[in-house]
Amino acid sequence: MIFPRFRRDARSDTISSLYGMIVAQARLPCFYQDYAVPDTVNGRFDVIVLHLSAVLERIATEPTLRAVGQGLFDRFWEDMDHNLREMGTGDLAVPKRMKALGEAYYGRAAAYRAALANSDPAALAEALKRNVYVGAEAGAPRRLAAYMRAMVGTLADQDAATLVAGGGTLRFPDPHAIPAPDEVRG
Repeated sequence: MIFPRFRRDARSDTISSLYGMIVAQARLPCFYQDYAVPDTVNGRFDVIVLHLSAVLERIATEPTLRAVGQGLFDRFWEDMDHNLREMGTGDLAVPKRMKALGEAYYGRAAAYRAALANSDPAALAEALKRNVYVGAEAGAPRRLAAYMRAMVGTLADQDAATLVAGGGTLRFPDPHAIPAPDEVRG
């Protein structure tokens, strides 16, 4: 075909749909108002990474979704490249910035994976405090940790067919339903 980039297929529609759902969830104002995530470029990156890493971990449990997971990961990096350029980062500086973003992504994803596997419930709040809430009070990381644990559970309950059916469907917990910091323990 002469114009393969203009051809749409079911997998690319699924990837676009899934990525759009991740970004839409990460842009909810409550993360920046109620959860006290800094409303900055870095804060927004952190909330997208938090959601994306959880979704990719879920997808990784299904061998049949490996291509969708890779496509979703690639779509994220295309978006990061596009955003850097849109913010005015010059062509020569983009690779250096992308490398820094890559290191940040992999570091955070590994920290969250290890903290979620840790039997100490405070481990995830500590990882979030180091990565999202530099110098913040203890309550905000605990609430985001409770949300992240709820998100991992919600994603685990979704079967593979649902994730890719109809262009891709993700369900996330309602962040408003997670108790405020003084009500969260661990």
